[in-house]
Amino acid sequence: MEGTKPAMYQGQGLAAQAGEFLIGNDLRVTRMGFGTMRLTGKGIWGEPADRVEAVRVLRRAVELGINFIDTADSYGPGVSEEIIAEALHPYPPNLVIATKGGFERPGPDRWVENGTPQHLRSSCEGSLRRLRLDRIDLYQLHRIDPKVPVEEQLGALKYLQAEGKIKHIGLSEVTVRQIQQAQTIVPIVSAQNRYSVADRGSEDVLDYCEKENMAFIPWFPLGAGQLSGGDSPIRRVAGQWKGTPSQVALAWLLARSPVILPIPGTSSVEHLEENVAAADLKFDKNKMQELADAAHE
Repeated sequence: MEGTKPAMYQGQGLAAQAGEFLIGNDLRVTRMGFGTMRLTGKGIWGEPADRVEAVRVLRRAVELGINFIDTADSYGPGVSEEIIAEALHPYPPNLVIATKGGFERPGPDRWVENGTPQHLRSSCEGSLRRLRLDRIDLYQLHRIDPKVPVEEQLGALKYLQAEGKIKHIGLSEVTVRQIQQAQTIVPIVSAQNRYSVADRGSEDVLDYCEKENMAFIPWFPLGAGQLSGGDSPIRRVAGQWKGTPSQVALAWLLARSPVILPIPGTSSVEHLEENVAAADLKFDKNKMQELADAAHE
């Protein structure tokens, strides 16, 4: 694996080194995306500590070539979507914004599933207003609500799709069986599950997405810093390979499957640039296995 150089952070379009993926056969995105959950206050609640920096992060992400941004109405709630619009509207023609609905937020760090058709319609229309969009390219059901028949939840999204308010539909935190059931109701183009080099519980979902040529969007791709702690085995491996732990963990994801679209999030331009530089790191099979083994020491 080649070492990284600070100079590369200045280059425009660095994210393109990660390659591209075609979501739903018509949305071409860079495989290195950006997740906006961290552009909010503590507990994913309220305003970020530095809104000006949050705007800078989003603009710098686009400068670096990222054209896939993931958000949700529950981040804030509403805050991250508003900041995206403030930073980037009017949007570049190739920018794909994916958002999600299906949670209520009664307070910081509190998440309550609500998959009723009424709530999903209200969530979608609220996202459209905040993002200043006429149509959302990728709308994801944030969770399947066990209290509501899945046919009603996906039926609501299918209806919004028919109205032209949603282009494509995705799911989050699902099993293979749930994806298959959903596909009998409406076409599904993506799955967003927790996944990283150290947390591969969704391996079967990833394999299914690869087989079906569906996007697999890993959330928590860096374990919120857990992969880069002072005594982390990944940190030791990264030191040997001349990369930061975050870069190595992201490069592993990019090498793991061509359908993976990592969306590391941050509230810092410096950290953003470090993450995007992972697109330039390359693994062979031996190094892939070495890192996977180290992550489970």
